Amino acid sequence: MKLVWSPETASDAYIDTVKLCKSYKESGVAEFLSATAAGWNARLIVETWSRGDPIATSVGLAVAAIHTCGRHVCIVPDEQSKLEYVLAMRGVVSTESTEVVVVGDDSVENAVEEFHGVDFMVVNSKRREFVRTLRFAKLSSKGAVLVCKNATQRAISGFKWHDVLKGGTRVVRSVILPVGIGLDIAHVGATGGHQRNDSRKISSRWIRHVDHQSGEEHLFRR
Repeated sequence: MKLVWSPETASDAYIDTVKLCKSYKESGVAEFLSATAAGWNARLIVETWSRGDPIATSVGLAVAAIHTCGRHVCIVPDEQSKLEYVLAMRGVVSTESTEVVVVGDDSVENAVEEFHGVDFMVVNSKRREFVRTLRFAKLSSKGAVLVCKNATQRAISGFKWHDVLKGGTRVVRSVILPVGIGLDIAHVGATGGHQRNDSRKISSRWIRHVDHQSGEEHLFRR
């Protein structure tokens, strides 16, 4: 399986997010990510959030989850962040599809590993734990879209997707967009594809051919 784009769903989520985020100033990040998550029909959307972070992106992701009938999970570092997040979201968008998870004493690795089949993830590049969040995410077998916000203010230099994701994860393409303070987006391919090279090796065989004029015998490998 692979991700399939739905322009109608993307458009609907974009319009709804524009209406809800009129009072926020985040340079179109919320609208763009909402349309992207909805367009790819993301069913499990995971983000990280901490006190003081803008709330508009979360609103957009919640809108996307509503349009895809999916699940929106926000991972926060402590109870105070959870309280601030819930209060900021309340009254702006329906939070029935949103789940807030507090990391607490556990590491972010343990928190993110609880969610299987993530097909859309947004992390804050300004916080150093974003690499661990990406590395331990249980991505969907049909593919996933990973987003690093604030890419121009990344906590580490020389960032490469292949270095932070699990071994064997196939990055189909990646791009940095000048939206907000930079969005670094990667499309991770579906798993379980056929290995053509191996199939050719298994099916190869010897073919015997006799030249009737000369009587010579030839062997060919196919």
